[in-house]
Amino acid sequence: MTEYAFRIVNVFTAGEALSGNPLCVFEDARGLDDVTLQALALQFNLSETTFILPSEKASARVRIFTPAYEMPFAGHPTLGTAFVLSAMRQSSEDLTLEMKAGVIPVRCIATAQQRWQLQANTPSWRDTGVAPRELAAMLGLKADDIGDSALWVNAGKEQLIVPLTSCDAVDCCDAAHIKLGALQSVDGHSMAYVFHDAGQEVYARFFFPGKGAVLEDPATGSACANLGGWFLAHQAALPLSKIISQGQHVGRLSQLYLDIDASRNVQVAGDVVELARGRVTL
Repeated sequence: MTEYAFRIVNVFTAGEALSGNPLCVFEDARGLDDVTLQALALQFNLSETTFILPSEKASARVRIFTPAYEMPFAGHPTLGTAFVLSAMRQSSEDLTLEMKAGVIPVRCIATAQQRWQLQANTPSWRDTGVAPRELAAMLGLKADDIGDSALWVNAGKEQLIVPLTSCDAVDCCDAAHIKLGALQSVDGHSMAYVFHDAGQEVYARFFFPGKGAVLEDPATGSACANLGGWFLAHQAALPLSKIISQGQHVGRLSQLYLDIDASRNVQVAGDVVELARGRVTL
């Protein structure tokens, strides 16, 4: 029998510990096979669970699992795992995390708040091939709720990024009426990030399939990085900084920070809070 230590953290918190997106981080996953990693992710049943392993080319190797499958990259698991790794090493030095999507640089940019920032992969994008009216129908919205040029964007995990014309349109999205099955990412997943850009602040929601229904995520760092790619695709003035509000509709207010520097590097940041520690015996 072997004990495996884990920590529960909240990432992208919004001024209080019980906000943001929860994450389980296993401190040392050596000795666990793929079947057990997936089973542990299902056991905790959070949007993602991460497993820290040794790496020959980064500070650590990280594997990310949803309850159903492994992911190449995700934002809040990256920041939350960096927070845990830093705490384990009792150091606030910059880190690099080896993931299936590549090596991701991560750093602490505000020690008092434990605000961590990742630099995403250089984003790519492609057209959806779907008319705004058809996209609106898939989201349960009116055609004039859709803004300019929805795109598939990939800064580590391809997702559909859909601009909407108002915060009211974002609020009107109803998971029960969303039908995205016809639109699939390069890895075969149907998910959508809808947002309204109100200047310095962005109001966003993220929908994804799960357990035969469409679910909503309280905070989505990978989609925030893809939003950065969307701004680059639309030739936004640089440098750019945005504060993204997400999670209101699921009772988990979250705050994400998006920055794009003059060199077109996309960076996503958020505050991290540790809630609990424990051990699993297998």
